[in-house]
Amino acid sequence: MACRISELVLDCRDPERLAAFWCEVLGYVVLDVDDDGSVEIGPPEGFGGSQPALVLSPTDDPKAGKLPLHIDVSPTDRDQDAELARLLAAGARPADVGQTGEESWHVLSDPEGNEFCLLRTRLG
Repeated sequence: MACRISELVLDCRDPERLAAFWCEVLGYVVLDVDDDGSVEIGPPEGFGGSQPALVLSPTDDPKAGKLPLHIDVSPTDRDQDAELARLLAAGARPADVGQTGEESWHVLSDPEGNEFCLLRTRLG
């Protein structure tokens, strides 16, 4: 038997703001809010489903920019261009990490500057 990723934890200044952003991006809902201010979001079916939960953990000194681990997202119900427009409208911003312009993905940052990629491949 193997493990699978059940949660990803992202340190941030404003967990509620990032929870709202990532809920919009991923179609997630708020699953829990801890006394320490952490906000756990995940798929509507709840924790333990087919997708990992995301825990947004408050800190006064989050790392921003290129993290050792980043999130890649893929469109599910539209093409990459339409999804890019939706993510930008939700608060994502283009990020420059030295791309050539020939990549099949877009590098973006969330409202706190955490980089993530929008891939071209559409997932069903």
